[in-house]
Amino acid sequence: MASQQSLAQLLDASLDPRTNKQAEEKIRQQENSAGFALVLLQIAAQASFGYNTRLSAALFFKNFIKRNWTDVSGNYKLSETDVSAIKRLVIEYMISVPAGIQTQLGEAISIIADSDFWQRWDTLVPDLASRLTPDNLTVNIGVLQVAHSIFGRWRPLFSSDELYTEIKHVLSNFAQPFLALWQSLDAYIDSHANDQAALTQAFTELDLVLQLFYDLSCQDLAPDFEDNLQRISDLLLKYLTYHNGLLQTNDESEAGLLENTKANIFEVLTLYVGKFYDDFAKYVRNFVESSWSLLTTVGPEPKNDILVSKALHFLTSICRITEQAQSFNDASIQTQVIEKVILPNVALRDSDVDLFEDEPIEFIRHDLEGSDSETRRRAASDFLHELSDQFEHSVTSIAMALVQRSLQDYNANPAENWRSKDTATNLFYATAAKGVATTSHGVTKTNGLVDIGDFFSKNLAGDLQETNTQPLLKVDAIKYLYVFRSIITKAQWQQVMPLLVNHLGNTNYCVYTYAAVTVERVLAMADADGRPIIEPSSIIPLAKDLLEHLFGLIEKDRASEKVQENEFLMRCIMRVLIVLREADSTVFNSTLDHLVAISNIISSNPSNPKFYYYHFEAIGALVRFSPASKSISLAEALFNPFVYVLQNGIEEFMPYVFQLLAALVEAEPNAPLPPILQPLIAPTLAPDLWEQRGNVPALARMLSALVVRSPTEMQANNQIESVLGIFQKLVSSKAFENYGFDLLETVVSTFAPSAIDQYWVPLLTVILTRLQRQPSNTFQLRFVRFYHFVACRDDKGLGADFFVAATDRVQNDVFRGLYLSIILPKTQELARPIDQKIAAVSLTKALADSQAFVNRYPKGWPLTCNALLKLLEDPPLPSKQTDNILDQDAEEISFGVGFTQLRTIAKPQTDDFPEITDLRKWVGHYLKSADQRHGGRLRTVIQQALSPDAKSVLDAYMSL
Repeated sequence: MASQQSLAQLLDASLDPRTNKQAEEKIRQQENSAGFALVLLQIAAQASFGYNTRLSAALFFKNFIKRNWTDVSGNYKLSETDVSAIKRLVIEYMISVPAGIQTQLGEAISIIADSDFWQRWDTLVPDLASRLTPDNLTVNIGVLQVAHSIFGRWRPLFSSDELYTEIKHVLSNFAQPFLALWQSLDAYIDSHANDQAALTQAFTELDLVLQLFYDLSCQDLAPDFEDNLQRISDLLLKYLTYHNGLLQTNDESEAGLLENTKANIFEVLTLYVGKFYDDFAKYVRNFVESSWSLLTTVGPEPKNDILVSKALHFLTSICRITEQAQSFNDASIQTQVIEKVILPNVALRDSDVDLFEDEPIEFIRHDLEGSDSETRRRAASDFLHELSDQFEHSVTSIAMALVQRSLQDYNANPAENWRSKDTATNLFYATAAKGVATTSHGVTKTNGLVDIGDFFSKNLAGDLQETNTQPLLKVDAIKYLYVFRSIITKAQWQQVMPLLVNHLGNTNYCVYTYAAVTVERVLAMADADGRPIIEPSSIIPLAKDLLEHLFGLIEKDRASEKVQENEFLMRCIMRVLIVLREADSTVFNSTLDHLVAISNIISSNPSNPKFYYYHFEAIGALVRFSPASKSISLAEALFNPFVYVLQNGIEEFMPYVFQLLAALVEAEPNAPLPPILQPLIAPTLAPDLWEQRGNVPALARMLSALVVRSPTEMQANNQIESVLGIFQKLVSSKAFENYGFDLLETVVSTFAPSAIDQYWVPLLTVILTRLQRQPSNTFQLRFVRFYHFVACRDDKGLGADFFVAATDRVQNDVFRGLYLSIILPKTQELARPIDQKIAAVSLTKALADSQAFVNRYPKGWPLTCNALLKLLEDPPLPSKQTDNILDQDAEEISFGVGFTQLRTIAKPQTDDFPEITDLRKWVGHYLKSADQRHGGRLRTVIQQALSPDAKSVLDAYMSL
């Protein structure tokens, strides 16, 4: 074990830029020693060390725990002694250290809890609850932060018995101490009303209390909360209406503690109205009145945006309840709501204009659907939608009158009153749209009392045609097309598309970006018959200029952070390439040059995950749709940028690079691997490369592709064993077992049986060992598919008898139990048609020609036949190989370091028997032919071993 003093010296050295690399390397060398994590934890906890040393120790401890607490199967990587000691000490240390160190230790606790809570750490919640105290707010804040990081995981989860058991465990230990803490915190705030420092800390704690209250309520109403709902309601109302000048902030852009507290209260109220209305109904009226008072008095400053949006969300949830909505069933009330609450929050503010001009990319991200859920406009629009759903005629009439009034203000003085037109347009959006706008299609349902096309032609079309229109009004016109893109007809799109393309040349950042956003979405749309709304033939003449212009906008400022700032432009490039496919080869070279140049620039400092995702998708489109004749030139152009990424360990890019390299290798599967790609083989077999989990899916695909392209070279270089070593590593992990079987199937189908004969015993030993140790259902199904994969390859010298003999070499007659307990029953669980087809072919060939099923396992023949007939009751249909990726979108993708699938080069499923189109007919012909080959043996077995119903069905197949 390293001494505290020597490790502290290394930690200090790690903070010095001159020595940090060497120090970090020496620290990493000590990680495998027993008690290493405990020494870090003790340094972080001891005041005798300097603050920076302690903070560094806490940070190293957190990162060490992240890497080394458990393996991918959930088994501890540390000794039981260290695990127990860490769990015993980390809470105690966390509550006694300064805030910065407390944060790092709290995050480490959360990492441990992700693995162990609650069954392997059932003392955690009682320990946390015991630390809560009425007079030490610093300790409370630390405890509550940890609790929120653990319990907050429940929010998006679906209900399950396991989840409710965990929640019950938490509530039984935490609910009452939590409520007592809330009560004492309220008293503390009252008694420190004139102490700014104390109030600041108290409201920091209250903010966490409210977040935890939401966590603890998100799945069900806790009995302790139900019993105290009156008191809880009083506390919520008290702090919803709370004012104290000491908590007011001078910063108009950032929400302060008071704004955040009230916003969290509204979030809780929305939850309780939606999930527990029957219990909460009697408290609602006071909250509605307080909401109205707040919304009519709160200022327009951006610091209030989240508070206002949460308040509007609450009123929207109220309006969804029929009995509560009746309080709005009066034209005068509706007029007040729309004029005093909705209209001011739909209107453009000075801060919005400043954002538009000074930070246009942030304006766009805030404004676009899916990214503005906390904006006033979105929340006000949602509230108006709900009001309109309840009282469509009256609400529409009032709103449209306000739209016309705003338009009249604009027309009276367009130069001065242009904001009135923006208000009119956005109020019209809110009135016209129904339902939820989707990222893929925008608004798909509209208010039948308004005319979408008429409003555009009378009020917005001119803004797209005039050159001197205020830029924000151009954006409004373009966004109108974007929002209602599914409502606008195909013929109408043919007319407005050229206008949109022209606006890519606008000098205003927001205008050309919105044009790119809308062009991309329209190119991704198809009509009811699956045909593109915009035919590729109409894009081809524009393609070269369109792409050059988009690349010009991206590369205008070649600083890394500026090049990758605007993901919307790169997304448009990606979409244009997808639409073009192989139709326009004239853009290939210039597009490739631009993409390579951008790769080289952004590799120095990856900063925008969405941008580089679309960037690599664009490269993927080139790889996918370029003819095979260009695959080598593609590989030559991309090889150096990709090697730079791999040599410099740019983790953000590596999973994408491996996918693209795999696709390049797959481009010509029947040709020898070109010299430019041959250097990939040895590094791909290096174990260290597979340690980064985000690399594994793409690496497995690439290694499989390399096996297919260069089996002779791999065999000559004795690399088969290395490949199978990687299979063993993958198949031993629940997370990666699928990729392991994919690789194994490639090996079996590519190398000659003689080349891998010596490896069957260790391979099957690994698999059978996993099968004996409570394997996952996924593992069992993949094993079953692998058996069928081998059993149907009699043309390669494999087959069912080969598999039986191979398992005999591991353990005599082990196949009997495998077949009866796993292979036969699990065959019926195969879900993918392609797997069902392989299984049917495998079973058919076993029935036809297996000697093992004739001599060793005669009772297995009828069982196998019945399993086959069951599969054929609903035979798998040939999969449609569609190349349509127009509607694929990436808005819901989680970006970051790790694996994100590139959809343009997604590997299609492979049908190993494409010639079999009618499976029942093929089975019948194959068995009939086998019966003739074997002198009528099959007919004899059929008559003797099958039931009358089974014989009848099989006879019918053999007569097809």
